[in-house]
Amino acid sequence: MPLDLFDHAQSWLFEHATQPLMVWLGLSNLLESGYAATGWLLVGVVQIAILVALIGPLQRWRPVEAVTDRQAIRVDILYTLIHRLGLFRVAMFFTVQPLFDSLFGWLRVQGVSTFHLDQLWPGVTDAPWISFLLYLIVFDFVDYCIHRGQHQFNWWWALHSLHHSQRQMTMWSDNRNHLLDDVIRDCILVVVGQLIGVSPGQFVAIVAIAQLSESFQHANLRLHFGRIGERLWVSPRFHRLHHSVGIGHETAGKGTLGGYNFGVLLPWWDILFRTANFEIRYDPTGVRDQVEQGRDYGRGFWAQQWAGVRRLVGR
Repeated sequence: MPLDLFDHAQSWLFEHATQPLMVWLGLSNLLESGYAATGWLLVGVVQIAILVALIGPLQRWRPVEAVTDRQAIRVDILYTLIHRLGLFRVAMFFTVQPLFDSLFGWLRVQGVSTFHLDQLWPGVTDAPWISFLLYLIVFDFVDYCIHRGQHQFNWWWALHSLHHSQRQMTMWSDNRNHLLDDVIRDCILVVVGQLIGVSPGQFVAIVAIAQLSESFQHANLRLHFGRIGERLWVSPRFHRLHHSVGIGHETAGKGTLGGYNFGVLLPWWDILFRTANFEIRYDPTGVRDQVEQGRDYGRGFWAQQWAGVRRLVGR
C-alpha cells in the first residue's frame, strides 16, 4: 500500500508539475529522467518530514548538548535541502551522467554485460526482499571502504574533514560535505551499482534508507541500542564517537589519520576489521586542528567549499 501511494504521488506530481515545466524548458527528450527525478524529490520530502516530525522531538527529549550555534545548523539545513530535494542529483545528471552513459554504452558494445549479483543465489530474484537486503549489505560494505579511504588518504581527508568540522552535530549534519567529496562517492556507488546489476527501484530504496538512518545517527541525541543492538545497526552513540575530537578520525595515541566506527548502516565491518569502539561516551565533536589550532573551516556554504579546495591544494 505505501508503495502504491508513493507511485500515485510520483505520477501526479510528474504530470502536473515536472512534465509541463520540462516541456516549457525544451527538455522533452529527458522526460524519462524527469520522472525519476520526481521520485527522488518525493523521497527527499518524505525524509525531511520524518526529520521534523520524529527525529527533531527526540533531539529535544534527550539532547547530548545544548544548541548554541544556530547559524552553523542553518548552513547544515541548506546542505540537506540541496541533497535531499534533488538539486545535487540534477547537477550530477547534466555534468557527470553523460560520461557514465558513454562509458557503459561503450562497454556494452564491447560485449561486457551487467553482472547481476542476485542471480548467483537461485531463487533470490523471486524473493524481492532477500535481493534487496543482499544489495543493501553490498552497498554498505562499499560505503565502509569509501569511508575508510576518506580517513586514510590526506587528499581525501582534506575534503571529508569539512563533514567533521561541525561542532554542533544534529540531524541536519549528514549532508554537510564538500561537493567534490560527494561527487567522488556518488561516482563510485554508480559504478558499483552498474557492475552488480541493482535495479533503479532498489537503488533508490537503498539510498533513501541509508540517508534517513544517517540523519538519525548524526542527531543530537543521547541514545545507544544496548549491547546487542549496537552490534546490529549504527546508533547515534556509535557514530558520535566517530565524530569525537581526537578519537573518531585519528589513530589512538598517534595523532595520524585513521579512527573508529566507519560503518554507515551496519557496524559489522568495523567489528570484522577491528575499527569498532563500543564505549558508552558522548564527547565533543570537531577536528583537532580546528579545536586546538583554530583552523578555519568556514562559516557559510561557499566559505566551507572554498576552504576545502584550499586544504586540498595544501594551503
